[in-house]
Amino acid sequence: MGRFRTLAAPAILGVLVWQVGTGAFVSGLRMIDVDAVLAALGIGLATTVLCAGRWCLIARRLGLRLPLGEAVRDYYLSQFLNAVLPAGMLGDVHRAVRHGKQEGDVGRGVRAVALERAAGQAVIILAGMAVLLTRPAVVPARFHGTVLAAGAVMAVAAVAVPVLAVTLGRRWAAGRSRWLRGLATTLEDARIGLLSRRAWPGVALLSAATLAGYLALFVVAARTAGSTAPVTQLLPPMILALLAMGLPVGVGGWGPREGVATLAFGAAGLGAAQGLASAVVYGVLALVASLPGAAVLLAAKVDLKIPVRVDRLWRRRAGAVGERTWATTSTQ
Repeated sequence: MGRFRTLAAPAILGVLVWQVGTGAFVSGLRMIDVDAVLAALGIGLATTVLCAGRWCLIARRLGLRLPLGEAVRDYYLSQFLNAVLPAGMLGDVHRAVRHGKQEGDVGRGVRAVALERAAGQAVIILAGMAVLLTRPAVVPARFHGTVLAAGAVMAVAAVAVPVLAVTLGRRWAAGRSRWLRGLATTLEDARIGLLSRRAWPGVALLSAATLAGYLALFVVAARTAGSTAPVTQLLPPMILALLAMGLPVGVGGWGPREGVATLAFGAAGLGAAQGLASAVVYGVLALVASLPGAAVLLAAKVDLKIPVRVDRLWRRRAGAVGERTWATTSTQ
């Protein structure tokens, strides 16, 4: 399965080249200039600080110490690793384990990062659902049924998690099943770190501001690729492309982002080739924005030994993750 996810991105890109041609790739890349690079670095700094602030807020609510400066440094490193390693989450695993070891509680460190990432994805999902409800034309007609079904599942899950956290968490915590106790711990941390009155307003505000930063970078990419369409027309397909980046496929979001952008731009009347070019330029600028993480990696001389199947473990029972699970992961 891991190999399939890695190969899916080049397969999708290959189909797009076959359908649209290489012109969109080449022309988009040629138009990247110094102004676009500087804009990417500036927007990347802003979004990284916002994400790091969200991580700090959740971690502190869970009783973990996390200074903002340290969080920004580690977040830059995780973004760079996510951009260059398969599955797009190994950098998050690294910062979760590193912070958890520093605080003496790897399980809670992992849960803090998992909740932080979930909060960001939740805002993108809500924005995507809003686009689908208000601008259904951005989705090709043959995909309407599939997209609406997926949206319904996401909506049910968004309602179910808070309900479980409130109604079943304490009951499961007192049970005999280790799996249920671990799940109860995760739900309780979700209630404290995300859903409490002291947490959710700040988390929601930081997540919305981060999404605005991602969209700003996408607009820069579209303008760099030659699009002259109004921003109000560009935003709906861009939101769907960002939503596709959350799929654990390929490296750094490549593949799903380009596929969805091509379809959504085409359906919205902005041109499939323009969507592909904008997504390609966005991918390059996003990598540029993460490059300070490479400097962090070199300066800190971090020893990275990430287990081969860690992406699978990352999605399992965050509440039950402990030192034994991560014995093969080594950090400074």
